[in-house]
Amino acid sequence: MSLKERINEDMKAAMRAKAADKLGTIRLLLAAIKQKEVDERVSLDDDAAVVAIVDKLIKQRKDSISQFQAAGRTDLADKEAAELEVLQVYMPQQLSADEVAQAVKAAVAQTGAAGPQDMGKVMGVLKGLLAGRADMTAVSAQVKAALAA
Repeated sequence: MSLKERINEDMKAAMRAKAADKLGTIRLLLAAIKQKEVDERVSLDDDAAVVAIVDKLIKQRKDSISQFQAAGRTDLADKEAAELEVLQVYMPQQLSADEVAQAVKAAVAQTGAAGPQDMGKVMGVLKGLLAGRADMTAVSAQVKAALAA
């Protein structure tokens, strides 16, 4: 079963269970997937493309949570946190810090990167390998540290 099919099945299950909050979040995700399909005139049957959309929505939720907390709107921050929990179910298993560090070392060796000017090459390799499986901001920081040394 593809990720898109799993999301559709979860939507049906949330409808049967009358879980309004979960249903709303899943419908939001399906709408984002459908929008991408319509905009690009493609069918997103590839799990990687769906994971990219889920990752984008998760980043939006995290940003919203920090903004709402800074403004003192805990009610809205709690709503976004609940949506975040539902969305994270669809992300692949996250890599450990050691696995990410090993991937960074391998990518630096593979590209022959010698300094900070080669960061783009290394990140290009890592983005394909780690997309959805690691926080790319943290990966970027590790690459920067590895190339500075």
